[in-house]
Amino acid sequence: MIESMTGFGKTVCELPGKVVTIEIKSLNSKQLDIYARLPNIYKEKELDLRNSISQQLVRGKIELCISYENTDISNTAQINIPLVKSYYEQLQTLVSELHDHNQESLLQTIMRFPDVLKIDREELDDKEWELVNIKVNEALGQLIMFRKQEGLALQKDIMGRVALILQQLSEIGNYENDRISRVREKMNVALQGLSDQTKVDENRFEQELIYYIEKLDVTEEKVRLGNHCEFFREVAEKEIVNGKKLSFISQEMGREINTIGSKANHSDIQRIVVQMKDELEKIKEQLMNVL
Repeated sequence: MIESMTGFGKTVCELPGKVVTIEIKSLNSKQLDIYARLPNIYKEKELDLRNSISQQLVRGKIELCISYENTDISNTAQINIPLVKSYYEQLQTLVSELHDHNQESLLQTIMRFPDVLKIDREELDDKEWELVNIKVNEALGQLIMFRKQEGLALQKDIMGRVALILQQLSEIGNYENDRISRVREKMNVALQGLSDQTKVDENRFEQELIYYIEKLDVTEEKVRLGNHCEFFREVAEKEIVNGKKLSFISQEMGREINTIGSKANHSDIQRIVVQMKDELEKIKEQLMNVL
């Protein structure tokens, strides 16, 4: 089954004194690329998170964001009042010595000084991390489900285009006899334009004509293109994580379509080839987002 590389998951973990929000999203990428934005308290678990993500998501540009909001006032940052007073008194003395009477911005200046805000360093509790990790996995599960839903839409569109290519391929046969007749007529006209004194060996002419027509024959290319399309369907329906393999198959489909176009020598067949190329390009665009 086809899965998309685009996905999103979000969960919220309510803990004593804080609410933790986990968001994870993925976009298309040739390989696995993980970017994690974590609070300091969870930094030590970044490697574990990366391992878990790589095992479950395989490929894509992944962005993990964990943030939290304190709900317990006692856990918020505290102003170091004695230090602020000390800074203020020192600045007041300096202002007096410099005879500068503008004191409106003193407090704003002091609040930017080091250690004015006291933040107690938190230690990560094992039970807390266990609850947060459960929610991380829930967010990953949501993202995977999102990928599968997007994959169904991608599969429907891609398979429809593969079916169109097969239909267009079958239409080429309607023009092959006419194409051969036109080639024969064109060569006859060219021979008739030669001097009357030139004698043409009819048997040799037929041999050369058969050789020329065989060079323009697209039967092998049609068979190979049909086989590639069927193989594409088989891989898309049965294999998981198949984006790269489907891209390789689409390249082979493109080679056969190009060869048919180079041998076409017929406006209607060339028109069909252009239509097949158009469908194949749309398939390739969609495959860029397939896992």
